[in-house]
Amino acid sequence: MKRIRKNLILPLLILVSTFNSCNVKQEGNQNIDNILLKDFKPISLYNIPKTEVAEAMYPIIDAHSHVYAQSGEEITNWVKTMDEIGVEKTIVLTQAVGEEFDSLYNEFAKYPGRFDLWCGFDYTNYDKPGYGPDAVKELERCFKAGAKGVGELGDKGKGMFFSRKAKAWGMHFDDERLAPLLAKCGELGMPVSIHVADPIWMYEKMDSTNDGMMNALKWRLDNQEVVGHAEMIDILERAVKHHPETTFVTCHLGNCSYDLNKLGGLFDKYPNLYADISARFGEIGTIPRFAAKFFQEYQDRLLYGTDMGMKKGMYKNTFRILETEDEHFYNPDYGYHWTLNGLALDTITLRKIYRENALKIL
Repeated sequence: MKRIRKNLILPLLILVSTFNSCNVKQEGNQNIDNILLKDFKPISLYNIPKTEVAEAMYPIIDAHSHVYAQSGEEITNWVKTMDEIGVEKTIVLTQAVGEEFDSLYNEFAKYPGRFDLWCGFDYTNYDKPGYGPDAVKELERCFKAGAKGVGELGDKGKGMFFSRKAKAWGMHFDDERLAPLLAKCGELGMPVSIHVADPIWMYEKMDSTNDGMMNALKWRLDNQEVVGHAEMIDILERAVKHHPETTFVTCHLGNCSYDLNKLGGLFDKYPNLYADISARFGEIGTIPRFAAKFFQEYQDRLLYGTDMGMKKGMYKNTFRILETEDEHFYNPDYGYHWTLNGLALDTITLRKIYRENALKIL
């Protein structure tokens, strides 16, 4: 009898362990001990107001978009979407020069008044003696061909690489080789859109202390040899200071979402500097009270922008964040695990950000 009980102990333990494992660790088809951060897709259970803003409160000028439409039919559909959700005009930052810019301009020009196309800089032979005059001539040619501004230029710390023709690794925005081009933009009245750095989370170590790691890991810069975030903002400041007659638009709130006071300090010193809010709704939606105060304080210097495609739902999500008092909602497209909240901006601030500030610089 003792022998029988002894032999039963091990199978019983296995059975109990298996039962506990199935009931404690398994929830549906997920093993809760092995859920990865990238698979974290929470759904808010709060029974609170959920507002759908079908159309923007005021007509919009979208100051930051790209060549998302790849055919005449897609441009037509884009215009239809713009009509339905209240976008009066979209600025397409082509980053293109030469025949490519001309071709793009001709396509979008079929819809008069709905698109402004901005060109890029030609970095060909930037690393050889004599760079500059030819690039200036191409800038002037693009201007005559219809370019209303320049952008999106970009440097995350390795050099100017936002270009559809040639990269300029190692040449930063304050480089003297770019000075003639930036000065010419001022002469021609062409605003310059510049992407400097990236959100701070991309420069931090990728571990459990990085609260933006879900998004940062995709765009990480901590494992690359780049100029640091603070120095990139200094580079932006030096260029803006050196060219007071040129209007600059620093993209994505200057990538200072983590400390908007840094951007505010630049606004206080340089009247020729503006910022678009594109693709940083996920960063400002998690600090709604502070962000709303900042937007109100600098309401004359901020431009609405998207930089996230041309789908109707994308626009509506941005309206919800800017216009409503909604709380604790998610948008997985923004790449973070944290919840979002509406800023509930006042009507005067909204009108300036949506349209009036863009009209000042166009």
